[in-house]
Amino acid sequence: MAILADALSRVKPSATIAVSQKARELKAAGRDIIGLGAGEPDFDTPDNVKTAAIDAINRGETKYPPVSGIPQLRDAISKKFKRENNLDYRPEQTIVGTGGKQILFNAFMATLNPGDEVIIPRPYWVSYPEMVAICGGTPVFAETSMDNGFKLTPDELEKAITPKTKWLLLNSPSNPSGAAYSEAELRGLADVLLKHSHVWTLTDDMYEHLIFGDFVFKTMAEVEPKLYERTLTMNGVSKAYAMTGWRIGYAAGPLPLIKAMDMIQGQQTSGACSIAQWAAVEALNGPQDFVEKNKAIFQGRRDLVVSMLNQARGITCPSPEGAFYVYPSCKDLIGKKTEAGTVIDSDETFCSELLEAEGVAVVFGSAFGLGPNFRISYATSEELLEEACTRIQRFTASLS
Repeated sequence: MAILADALSRVKPSATIAVSQKARELKAAGRDIIGLGAGEPDFDTPDNVKTAAIDAINRGETKYPPVSGIPQLRDAISKKFKRENNLDYRPEQTIVGTGGKQILFNAFMATLNPGDEVIIPRPYWVSYPEMVAICGGTPVFAETSMDNGFKLTPDELEKAITPKTKWLLLNSPSNPSGAAYSEAELRGLADVLLKHSHVWTLTDDMYEHLIFGDFVFKTMAEVEPKLYERTLTMNGVSKAYAMTGWRIGYAAGPLPLIKAMDMIQGQQTSGACSIAQWAAVEALNGPQDFVEKNKAIFQGRRDLVVSMLNQARGITCPSPEGAFYVYPSCKDLIGKKTEAGTVIDSDETFCSELLEAEGVAVVFGSAFGLGPNFRISYATSEELLEEACTRIQRFTASLS
C-alpha cells in the first residue's frame, strides 16, 4: 500500500501483545487456556490511589494538564528520586508521559539522528529495538548469556560501543529475564562509560520495587554521579502499584533533554491524563505497604515456578533477582518430536506446540532477541501457576 511510510518496514509487531491476543481468542472459542504472556500485575490498584482519583474528579481536575505533568506529580517524582535513589532532581528536571513507552519514544525522538546507535543488551523487551528504528536510529545488540545471569558485562559493553553510539539502554530488573544489576555490576559498566563521553545511559527502572531476598536496587546515576549529566532515569507506577491501565510513566534527567522531550510531547499528545496523574501523586506520596506485601507474594510465586520448571524434562530455569518473569531455556528439547510428529526446531515452535497441546500461553525467547528460551509471567495466582507448570511438565515428558 503506497500510502504507508517506509519506517514501517523497519518495525515488527509486539510478540507479547500477539501472544496475549491469541490466548484471549482461544479462550473465547472455549479452550481451557492459561495465559502467562502478559506483563501486568494481577492485583487491583490500591484503594487509596483509586480514592485519590475519585477525589480529583470531584474537585474538577478534568482540564488539560501541563505537558510535562502537574506540579504536584513532578514534585512527588523529585522527592521519590531523592528518598529512594539518593538522586537530586529538581521538579523541572522531571517529565510525565502516557506510560513508560512514551518516555522512551520522546527521548529517542529528541536525540537520535539517522545512523545513531543504541546499545540494547539481549534479551530485551520487545519494544526497545522497534522504538529505536521508528525514531531513525540503529539498534546494536550486546550479548549476554544464561551463565552470567543474562547481564551485560563491561567487556561486552566495550565491544558494542562505536563512534556512532548515542545511548546504552539498561533495564534492571529486566523484562524478560528478571535479571537485576548489583551496585558492583553497575560500577563495572560505569567504568566503561566514563571512558566514552559521547555515550548516554537510559535506565528503565520500571520494576525497581520488585526485587527479592537481600538484593539492593541501585540505578546508574546513583552509582556513578559523574554520569548524572548524561543519564535519563526512567520509572513509572505501572508495575509497583498495579496501575498499568492508568498509563503513567516518568523520567528525570538533564534539563536540556527534558525540555526537548517536553517540546515533542507538546506536539504529540500534550499532558498525560489529569486524573491518572493525581492517582500517581497518591501512589508515590502515600503508604507503601502495598508494595512490600505484593513483593512477598511475587517472590513466593517465583520460587514455585522456578522449582516446578526445573523438574520439567529438558527445561533449565534460573532464579531471577526481580520483576515477575522467568526466562527458562528449552535448548535440550530442540530436535525432539511431539506425539503428533512435529519437530521442536525452535523456541517459537516449542511455545506454539505447548499452547496447542496443553493450553499454556507463553512468549518465545527469540522475540526478545535470545533463544532458545521462553518467557513466563508469574503475575497470576499460585493455583494457576501450579497448574500451568504441571501442564508444561506433562508436555515436555511427552516429547520423544
